[in-house]
Amino acid sequence: MAKALTLLLSILVVSFCKPSNGAGIAVYWGQNGYEGTLATACHTGNYQFVNVAFLSTFGNGRTPELNLAGHCVPSPCNVFSDEIKYCQSLGIKVLLSIGGSTTYSYSLSSADDAAQVATYIWNNFLGGQSSSRPLGDAILDGVDFDIEG
Repeated sequence: MAKALTLLLSILVVSFCKPSNGAGIAVYWGQNGYEGTLATACHTGNYQFVNVAFLSTFGNGRTPELNLAGHCVPSPCNVFSDEIKYCQSLGIKVLLSIGGSTTYSYSLSSADDAAQVATYIWNNFLGGQSSSRPLGDAILDGVDFDIEG
């Protein structure tokens, strides 16, 4: 009887606990030509977030540049549009990672400069419109900041 009561009490206590969800695993994709395709990375089922890395040049009068070393240099890399959509169809969030550590070709000189970069990112990677979207017509889910410089 004591074991049954202990078990019942344990079940009751656990039923009052609020479930929690982990944040999920993220991966940076785009800097190693041997890492396989974006679709392959998503198909593994290992990741909840894929950071397409990197928008490594921007701000301070520079022309923004996407660097997917080993996959397509220079951009546009619109061949990845269908792969991005595939990842998203699996429930994986695909983000643009800005910054990186290779060249430090980024900085913001003013609030106006920051607004121009934000507008560029919105129009070229997120929900805005541009005739020169570097990743094609896919709409990314957000932005990852990997500011190391």
